[in-house]
Amino acid sequence: MSDNNVEQTSLELTNNAEPRKKVKAVALLSGGLDSSLAVRIMLEQGVEVEAVAIKTPFCDFDCGKGCGHRVKEVASDLEIPLKTIYFGEEYLRMLKRPKFGFGSGMNPCIDCRSMMYNAAKEHMKKIDADFIVTGEVLYQRPMSQNNRALDIIEKETDTQGKVLRPLSAKSLPMTDIEKDGSVKRENLCNIVGRSRKGQLALARKFGIDDPPNAAGGCLLTDPQFSTRIRDLMQYLDDPGKVPSINDVELLKVGRHFRLSNTAKLIVGRDQNENYIMSSLVINDDIVIEAEEFPGPTSILRGKNYEDSLVEKSSQIVLRYSDSPRGHESKVRVKYHGQVNVISAFPIGNGELESLRI
Repeated sequence: MSDNNVEQTSLELTNNAEPRKKVKAVALLSGGLDSSLAVRIMLEQGVEVEAVAIKTPFCDFDCGKGCGHRVKEVASDLEIPLKTIYFGEEYLRMLKRPKFGFGSGMNPCIDCRSMMYNAAKEHMKKIDADFIVTGEVLYQRPMSQNNRALDIIEKETDTQGKVLRPLSAKSLPMTDIEKDGSVKRENLCNIVGRSRKGQLALARKFGIDDPPNAAGGCLLTDPQFSTRIRDLMQYLDDPGKVPSINDVELLKVGRHFRLSNTAKLIVGRDQNENYIMSSLVINDDIVIEAEEFPGPTSILRGKNYEDSLVEKSSQIVLRYSDSPRGHESKVRVKYHGQVNVISAFPIGNGELESLRI
């Protein structure tokens, strides 16, 4: 079956049979519609469900941006317990050399899903649950939601037969929990592909008046952000290290310019970003701002700061300030608590673009 296959749905969720025994599941909950529906289908079959939500440095469901979902609110609405797990440095180490490579950007989808499965498996053992539930839809995402990828992820995490995907179950092999009759396969679905029609029909069935969009928001799928993370990885001063969480947070704001192998400049785009950047300044950063005119907060980050790098940074900062073009203006340079004021001309557009990441 290929991505071009038309979406198939089977929505005959009936209430004519109860599960043979009370069973418990751990659901990977994103806060999006698919995982919410998967949980509702399990609850309708009388399965006890606890949820695990995964945060990474690149996808934070409670950040107010990105996917924009509020997973805690969804769990509360579903009346199920929720455990939040954060992948930090271990995720960044995986990102340097993902075993199964990247998608269209810097998204290591198979390795990422494997980490999530392992987290769910550990919680399953802890609470003595019987299986894992996900909202995955067959062929919805090209890299991680096809038969081959799903098989790889299960083998990598030793969860063969333990992962139930209620939305596409009828197009997938039977899981252990279906084979023993604890979950009724006839009450599961056969949604395949990228269309949302099947999910929206289910949402109506469950009385969801304003269903959320599909969960997403992983920055690693964004082309511009992927370029920034590649640059960050390429110019690490120690190839054995990983970027800091602070480095990653700084990638999410501002305009970025590569000035040398050891230094780059980040320039705020608005007042909100200026505030965020001020909170991310670390000890060895140089903070540069226009002295005489309104302008952005800018951070020169790296090492081996030469006077020429500070001057080039000052020129870029002035380019994004209200200082007059073609005229020399002053900038304020703060380093290790000391402030110096120097003069520079705004940089030209051609040179500016040659430095942009």
